[in-house]
Amino acid sequence: MFEKMLYRSDMIRCLLCRDAPCSRACTKLDPAALLRSIWFDNESGAAAKLSDTLPCLFCPAPCEEHCLRRGEVPIRALLTALHRKARLGVEPCPGNENRLRTDFCGFPLENPFLLSSSVVASNYDMCARAFDAGWAGVSFKTICNFEIHEASPRYSSIAGSGQDIIGFKNIEQLSDHSVEENMAIFRQLNRKYPHKLILASIMGRDEQEWGYLARSCEDNGADAVELNFSCPNMAESGLGSDIGQIPELVERYTAAAKSACSIPVLAKLTPNVASLVPAAKAAKNGGADGISAINTIKSVVGLNLHTFVSSPAVHGLSAVGGYSGCAVKPIALRMIAELGWEKELQGLHISGMGGIETWQDAMEFVLLGASTLQVTTAVMQYGYRIIDDLKDGMNRYLTEKGFGSVKEAVGLGLDSLSATTDVLERDTVIYPKFLRDRCVGCGRCVTSCMDGGHQALRLSAVRKPILDPHRCVGCHLCTLVCPTHAIVPSGRRMKPI
Repeated sequence: MFEKMLYRSDMIRCLLCRDAPCSRACTKLDPAALLRSIWFDNESGAAAKLSDTLPCLFCPAPCEEHCLRRGEVPIRALLTALHRKARLGVEPCPGNENRLRTDFCGFPLENPFLLSSSVVASNYDMCARAFDAGWAGVSFKTICNFEIHEASPRYSSIAGSGQDIIGFKNIEQLSDHSVEENMAIFRQLNRKYPHKLILASIMGRDEQEWGYLARSCEDNGADAVELNFSCPNMAESGLGSDIGQIPELVERYTAAAKSACSIPVLAKLTPNVASLVPAAKAAKNGGADGISAINTIKSVVGLNLHTFVSSPAVHGLSAVGGYSGCAVKPIALRMIAELGWEKELQGLHISGMGGIETWQDAMEFVLLGASTLQVTTAVMQYGYRIIDDLKDGMNRYLTEKGFGSVKEAVGLGLDSLSATTDVLERDTVIYPKFLRDRCVGCGRCVTSCMDGGHQALRLSAVRKPILDPHRCVGCHLCTLVCPTHAIVPSGRRMKPI
């Protein structure tokens, strides 16, 4: 049921518009919402919204006529494909979201999705709109007791083949509002949204300041505190990730915050270390109730070949900054798994982040030990509206797999993963299988196999790939490069002698 049928590549020219003209032009459906579900790997959720009769079949397609990229997005064809999937049988989404209910160190949550500490959760209006959209909580942008002066510009990115951002760099620092202003926001949010989680991210310069900020946040309505030991962009040394790299400081400042408040305290750790485990153990020794990970990775993104300056450029200079987005997810998952494997850390709440964009990304973090999930870069690119498909896709998955709660899935992927490759069986091979009806004869698989593999493929006279099993080692490079998803794994066999 969850095998993909439609892909982002099928609608790569779609702009994912706000107040989309295609939906305004259609009187029967909401094409923009359906396309968005495809984009966020929730095509089953989109298909389930369609009735038995598809109005597109005999429609002049005003949606395509009004599309801002007229003639470039096959809206009717995509909706027709969704309808075919629906006719094959897509289970309706459960009538409630009870399976998504979880908790944050005892605080009940309607779902595991939180905004991570950043610009996306930096004032009352933004947090209120996120709560109204369906987010269960926010980690508010880091509060400090010193002045913040930001540079301009402060973002840069690496883009994919469409308009989507693969990797995102920022040199942004902390909240530029005063402690008093942020406390007023907490009080206001707490009054209107008492059932939403307010996780107060803080950063101090010494033990007294860490304690003062933690106590102030509790006194003004925060439900938990997150200690920012991980920001890589601080103008002043000895802060942020400089602390997270020294376990002794992590323990000391965690203890200072924990002793000053009675609400849960999480340590947000930096990935700019060989392993999170030493700092995580130090945080636990200091009394932490949980770990948040990962924050952004120190990076250099792009270099202008004419000016020789990296981006973002500020008056001819740039700086190493924090890297986030889809590109960092594999690193984040590895570090979450390392925390999950460590027996001394069992019992700590793990709030995972780092490249979460779709419900599938989110479930990967859950399966490796994260109980709550934090998102920033995807929201910066696509908006709070992504929560719809995050919740719907996860709810469907949990129902399909027979889980009564998302809590039941936490950590189930840890036992199948090893930190080293020495446990892997090496006497069998899985050959690629070629789906002839999908193959268009581009030859990409042959090129990659010839120049980057084991020279096991050639094109036939009718431009179809032919496999030499005596040369093929089952590396599956061909399956990764095929642009039409026409190559899939076959059954496992013993290696030929």
